[in-house]
Amino acid sequence: MIISASRRTDIPAFYSEWFLNRVSEGYVLLKNPFNAHQIRRVSLRPEDVDLIVFWTRNADKLMPSLRQLDTRGYRYYFQYTINSYPRSVEKSVPGPQRAIQTFIELSNLIGARKVIWRYDPILVSNLSSIGEHKRVFEKIARALTGSTERVVISFVDMYKRVSANIGQVPGLSVDKEFANSDAVFDLAQHISDVAKQCGMSIQSCAEEIDLEQQGIMHGKCIDDNLIRSLYSISVSAKKDKNQRLPCGCVESVDIGQYDTCLHGCQYCYATTNHLQATKNFEKHNPKSPLLIGEPCRAVTSRPTQGNPEQETLF
Repeated sequence: MIISASRRTDIPAFYSEWFLNRVSEGYVLLKNPFNAHQIRRVSLRPEDVDLIVFWTRNADKLMPSLRQLDTRGYRYYFQYTINSYPRSVEKSVPGPQRAIQTFIELSNLIGARKVIWRYDPILVSNLSSIGEHKRVFEKIARALTGSTERVVISFVDMYKRVSANIGQVPGLSVDKEFANSDAVFDLAQHISDVAKQCGMSIQSCAEEIDLEQQGIMHGKCIDDNLIRSLYSISVSAKKDKNQRLPCGCVESVDIGQYDTCLHGCQYCYATTNHLQATKNFEKHNPKSPLLIGEPCRAVTSRPTQGNPEQETLF
């Protein structure tokens, strides 16, 4: 079983203490995002977890405890986002210089192959033009040279909720022609060229657009081939049916919860709004088996042997 920690929120940045408590206890309780009354118990015991994929914009709080995870026998790698948008678009993320420094420190600690840089999502607007993306990507890439071997890109998907949040940013005007123009390929080619100059392979994340001519392959963020290469173990190559059709990721169990990240990114797919995330965070107890709130009553049944993801209803 692969644990995703987490596409839905930034566990390393905001919930590291909780995560480490759950590791110590050996399990976590997960609410069904579509039915809050349905809760299941998922084992976090080392013998049940093949690998943990951490998704973050700030690993600073988790880094001191990584040796503890090593000692317990956990395997992991990081998907680490660094880009640069105005504060009106990203309210509370670390600035690029700080983010780069933390990324490098993490890479020095665990190795460049285990820290994957994400330059995503790419939002083209009057506040972040194509030329600005070219400049920023190159500046970050050169700063990270030697600290990562892979970069992942994606273009923002204007879902209804995302469009509404972006529409609230004062003075921001999205370039609505970008996605259907040759400018996509021009930007992708520049990014690909810079990545290769900096010794990085490059992949796209959950993109339908074909960028193979630009040297960008469709990727897997949760990647069975990478896991095999890093740790000499085999995991299922079955596509995760819970992800979008263009997503190439293999199956995993996400232990996060929607509307709990405090970074305040207006383009985020997992956060309805920053205020709701703040309200949910106020209900967080690092000692609870749930990320947010407390279970109605204790779980009385343990997962059956060989099935660490058995559902338990409350």
